[in-house]
Amino acid sequence: MAELATIARPYAEALFRVAQSGDLNRWSELVRGLAEVARLSDVAALADNPKVSPAQVVDLLVNAVKAPNDAAVRNFIAALVENGRLSVMSEVAEQFEALKNANAGSADAQIESAFPITDAQLPELVAALERKFGRKLNANVTVDPSLIGGVRVVVGDEVLDTSVRARLSAMQTSLTA
Repeated sequence: MAELATIARPYAEALFRVAQSGDLNRWSELVRGLAEVARLSDVAALADNPKVSPAQVVDLLVNAVKAPNDAAVRNFIAALVENGRLSVMSEVAEQFEALKNANAGSADAQIESAFPITDAQLPELVAALERKFGRKLNANVTVDPSLIGGVRVVVGDEVLDTSVRARLSAMQTSLTA
């Protein structure tokens, strides 16, 4: 949704500027945790409840992410709650991670494999993918037996699909065309 991305962008950029003066990894964990909490339907209902003050919602969220003494965290959460933007927290987290990765010259890579990848194979695969995509990759590996064989890699909006399923699909398309 472009609208959510547009709404979330200024929050993610502001948070990233604040986080650069501290520990980016700590902020990254905090933002992911806040996104998880904000996704809960009970929290959304509480934030929308007129009987609950914004300060109470902020206190709840600050305690949920275990940052009660951090003024920057409290201010960020207060800005989200007071502007009714708690629902875009997941998008803020995604954009924050993208900014963090761009700053580090890296990207997140979702690797789907037909079979489990061993600890010995993973570094070789990631090194080859880093050469292919031209940047450092933070790999997240999942197993998808429906691929039949091979791997499918998603880095941002780029997809590298060397799976047997993709090859069979391409073959079917060329035979029926």
